[in-house]
Amino acid sequence: MVFKRREKRSWGQSTRELVWPRTGWLRALSYIRHRLTRLPDKPHRIARGVFAGIFVSFTPLFGVHLLAAALLAKLMRGNVLASLFATLVGNPLTFPLIALVSIKLGHAMLGQSYDPAHAAGLLDVFAEAFADLRHNLLAIFTAEETHWAGMADFFYGVFLPYTLGGMVPGVLGGLAGYFIALPLVTAYQNRRRLRLKERLAKLAAKLPHPPVVGASDHDDDKG
Repeated sequence: MVFKRREKRSWGQSTRELVWPRTGWLRALSYIRHRLTRLPDKPHRIARGVFAGIFVSFTPLFGVHLLAAALLAKLMRGNVLASLFATLVGNPLTFPLIALVSIKLGHAMLGQSYDPAHAAGLLDVFAEAFADLRHNLLAIFTAEETHWAGMADFFYGVFLPYTLGGMVPGVLGGLAGYFIALPLVTAYQNRRRLRLKERLAKLAAKLPHPPVVGASDHDDDKG
């Protein structure tokens, strides 16, 4: 294949590039802006897609962020591709901060106190929840009893407060993305239309013009 990678990346290299892209995050963000402004759609639809992607990044729907962003963009009549690009706001560098802010805010909204020590055991809560989920799925086909303690701890201690708390920064971040993307896309599309008009004008100027019939020709016809 023409586009096949010459050297296969190791698992460690792939993981490292998830945390820190080879070209750096500034270059990656510049590429995202470049792609967003060039999407063939109306600026307000692209901006709605950006809102959807950023908002979903503040939810605990790990593993289905892309699907959730696409569905939300569809509901908002936004650009689906823009929503997929915008989910990159949620990445291995930002997720710890997003999770901490969302969970703390969610506990406050539920009228619960938040213990900072819970942050250290956050991964354990996720692990126990997925272990319960796996065990319960297998229990359908065996005589094993189902276990829900880990799932309950995850739902009430993480998922529910994360979901509620993530809505506020998710909406604020989405609105910020919308109002940043809208003028950027509009300005790019206006410049593109202007350049296209200039090219068409230059092409029209190079085309041969038909001869203009002068007044002398009319006089000859009368004679």
